[in-house]
Amino acid sequence: MGNLSQPHRILFLNTLAFTVCFACWTLNGVLITFLADKGIFNFTVVEIGWLLGIPILSGSIFRLPIGILTDKYGGKIIFSVLLLLCSIPLFLMPFANSFWSFAVLSFFFGLVGTSFAVGIGYTSIWYPKEWQGRALGIFGMGNAGAAITTFIAPTILNNLSENNPVNGWKMLPVIYAFTLVIIGILFIVFAKNKTNQGVSKTMSELMSPLKKVRVWRFGTYYFLVFGFFVAYSQWLLPNFMNVYNTTLVMGGMFATMFSLPSGIIRAFGGYLSDKFGARKVMYWVLGSSIVISFLLMFPKMEIFTAGPGVMSLSSGTVTEIVADKIIVNGKIHQINNKKDLEISKESSVFPVKKSWQEIIVQQNQEVKKKELLAKGITQINFSANLWVYVILVTLIGISWGIGKAAVYKHIPEYFPNEVGVVGGMVGLIGGLGGFLGPIIFGYLLNYTGLWTSSWIFIFLVSVGCLIWMHRTIITAMRSKSPDFTKEIEDNH
Repeated sequence: MGNLSQPHRILFLNTLAFTVCFACWTLNGVLITFLADKGIFNFTVVEIGWLLGIPILSGSIFRLPIGILTDKYGGKIIFSVLLLLCSIPLFLMPFANSFWSFAVLSFFFGLVGTSFAVGIGYTSIWYPKEWQGRALGIFGMGNAGAAITTFIAPTILNNLSENNPVNGWKMLPVIYAFTLVIIGILFIVFAKNKTNQGVSKTMSELMSPLKKVRVWRFGTYYFLVFGFFVAYSQWLLPNFMNVYNTTLVMGGMFATMFSLPSGIIRAFGGYLSDKFGARKVMYWVLGSSIVISFLLMFPKMEIFTAGPGVMSLSSGTVTEIVADKIIVNGKIHQINNKKDLEISKESSVFPVKKSWQEIIVQQNQEVKKKELLAKGITQINFSANLWVYVILVTLIGISWGIGKAAVYKHIPEYFPNEVGVVGGMVGLIGGLGGFLGPIIFGYLLNYTGLWTSSWIFIFLVSVGCLIWMHRTIITAMRSKSPDFTKEIEDNH
């Protein structure tokens, strides 16, 4: 690290620490799924949703006070203490033996999620305005820590459980705890402390930005692009295992294809925000989120519905009935027999339709013209092709990764002296999406029976964010350039 300039060294340490923290923050997504899948603990779907969400809750609600402390005392002190303290509940995880003990320890190790508020404030004070989008984007690549967990944790769990199927899992949280301790020591040795000199001194002044609607609007965007990224980093694994019957390891690899590009692309999102403006980038992000979540709404399904039937061409008597035809007064009525059709069970991109008829009249029965002889049945199979699903999930993850950088590009520009507190608040709101997501998804799954019900919810949130942003921009244009806006409306 001796060859790095001080800002770059801090950026490197921040990104490394945030990556490890994020890996720990999303640990329950793999661990709880594994414990439930192996029957080691009999967690219900709702309990799993809560255990996935609780670390996200604690890591979210404490972002605001942690952001304030970072502005006042500097990132080195806060980050070092955070890393070392959060290792303690991970060391205690092997002793958890019930839902409530897992819940309490998950709450405390979930505080690693506040590392984002520390890193945002600590990184931004080392870089000039024109570099902030890129610097914060590079720091935000630590989101890829979720991919590290989904990629390596399932394999580690399987290896640990080979000789000890019941208790082998207990070493995994210990490994994560040791990693936090090591990074904490690196921070103490190599980081240099620096505080925000322009930060407000009184608590009322410090909290004053939170009265502005802009902060809450940024937070709502982040609720979508970060909160649902965290939620799906954990929710995808049980999704793949239940819908596509993948193994834990294979499901983890697919979940990694969602979280890894999303984390890495964040630096590119910072570059795009610096170059083209965060507002323009957010239009593309929200628009793509709407389109892709709409495509992901359609589940694997097999539908039976009324199809084209066969009606009598004339009044008369049914004189002959065979598998593929009905004869009424010498007139032949052809029947599509189900046995003659091969119902495709192969995975396909588009829905596959088959129609046939079932005879409902009997030999020698008197029928009238236009009377139904055989009712029609149509079967529609939609396999929700696994690879199409993976590609779409990866694309929406990439879109959200760019959006995360775009949201945070705004904060140093509008609130240069309150980056920690505003970044903490926006992160808190976004983190609540990560907490509420698995819980909402669990209740939606219970209520609808559809795994894709979560994508319906995401679609609605995406639409709401785009409408709010567009209305805000139009309102601002009308207030700042009323004559120009009137001219546009008159000509269109």
